Amino acid sequence: MSLNWQDMLFQFLGGLGLFLFSIKYMGDGLQKSAGNRLRDMLDRYTTNPVMGVLVGILVTVLMQSSSGTTVITVGLVSAGFMTLRQAIGVIMGANVGTTITAFIIGFDIGQFAYPLLAIGAVLLFFFKKNTVQNIGQIIFGLGGLFVGLELMSSGMKPLQELSSFMNMALHISEHSILGVIFGTIVTLVVQSSSATVGILQGLYGEGLMPLQGALPILFGDNIGTTITAVLASIGASVAARRAAATHVLFNVVGTFIFLLILPQFTLYIEWLAGVFGLESKMQIAFAHGTFNVVNTMIQLPLIGVWVYIVTKVIPGEDSGIEYKPRNLDPHFIETSPAIAIGQAKEEILRMGEYSVRGLEETFEYLKTGDKKYATTTLQYEEAINSLDKKITDYLVKVSVQPLSDTDSARHHVLLENVRDIERIGDHFENIVELIDYKAMNGVQLSELSITDLSEMFTLTIETVQKAILALDTSDHGLAMDVTKKEELIDQMERTFRKKHIHRLNLGECSAHAGIVFTDIVSNLERIGDHAVNIADAILEKH
Repeated sequence: MSLNWQDMLFQFLGGLGLFLFSIKYMGDGLQKSAGNRLRDMLDRYTTNPVMGVLVGILVTVLMQSSSGTTVITVGLVSAGFMTLRQAIGVIMGANVGTTITAFIIGFDIGQFAYPLLAIGAVLLFFFKKNTVQNIGQIIFGLGGLFVGLELMSSGMKPLQELSSFMNMALHISEHSILGVIFGTIVTLVVQSSSATVGILQGLYGEGLMPLQGALPILFGDNIGTTITAVLASIGASVAARRAAATHVLFNVVGTFIFLLILPQFTLYIEWLAGVFGLESKMQIAFAHGTFNVVNTMIQLPLIGVWVYIVTKVIPGEDSGIEYKPRNLDPHFIETSPAIAIGQAKEEILRMGEYSVRGLEETFEYLKTGDKKYATTTLQYEEAINSLDKKITDYLVKVSVQPLSDTDSARHHVLLENVRDIERIGDHFENIVELIDYKAMNGVQLSELSITDLSEMFTLTIETVQKAILALDTSDHGLAMDVTKKEELIDQMERTFRKKHIHRLNLGECSAHAGIVFTDIVSNLERIGDHAVNIADAILEKH
């Protein structure tokens, strides 16, 4: 009997596509139901590695993606929100959390897949309330997950009749390293360990592979899922690359340990199956869960060792953008409000430094169109917003303390400074969006327009730099210079608008290009206004 390869392949790929879509759709619904505050959860509650493991498990269960949790973690490390030690705990927890999908698959509720789809569809299409919609999304995704699995399993079933495939499965069983490599490669391609574990459950469930051959592939699936974090860390900070490297090493070492005890581990799973009457798919789920839980228990005490190793393997100073304040010690609010105000000033100066760097990156984005500059700019803007909230909260707490007239005046000025610097960040974010619009809509700025913008950008960056330096040194002369430069920026704006109208009349500039040009000029002019506000506060003190 010949096999219909086309039907088999189409059915398998269709099932895989439906499975991947459904698990993401279900994860999106879970995230929305959780209030979509997963990043905040990771930021706040990972105070130590053990808490990191627990949060990593919870977030992964909600996202239905260990890769997603790890990518967010890498981003938080890159941003300075999380230490490498905390991140390793979260990554370990993510590995445990991802096993939940395998247990869901292991339960024999596939017969309810179509009713689940129907219920989910009713909730999605006949109810407008967001809460009900989110529940509908979860139920529909769960139903789709089982339909996808059924399609994949049906597509693979005829392989039982193919002796060459059965020989290959037997060969993998005899050479466990091949199983690890196979599992790693398939997960690298599919980009989802949940999907590849689901495929493995189908293969084992259909009797296409013995348990001793399935387990090394399972270990390889865990290694393959680390590629997403590795890709996310490319071009990121040194700490982020170290976090991604730890994810790889954690799973590679775990695989090595379990390969050494593979015969015993196989007997353990067979014993579990006999005692609890586990079906084949549930046996793989228990193997997956045991691997990740035991691996975490073994390696959790070794986090300090991993930090040391990856620091040696990936050397260098971490130059990432630090979102968290360095100096805002709550102890000084009551004991010494004057020192607390000084600490707030140090953080505001760092905000100012970020505003200058953000402007410089925005200028590079305008000149080159390279998206890496846009990404960095938006990271600076996000860091400024984060510091703005923390500094403002800190200063509000200081305000309830008894302050001298001098400290009260300093306090008021710093609150104004925070607002002005935060607004500078908003304006260069606006400019990035305008440059994005220009690129997406094929808008071309004339050479004269670029020349004018370059001149205004250079002057604006210099003005903000001097304003921040004047704030740092309380230099009256620098503050006066900022005022003069801001007047030049205002004059430039008026001149460039007139030149733009002239180019428009001559047909040298399109209307769309004109909108982009004038909006960028307007944002730069407003940045100049905020710079002079900082300088005016210094001049008022003299």
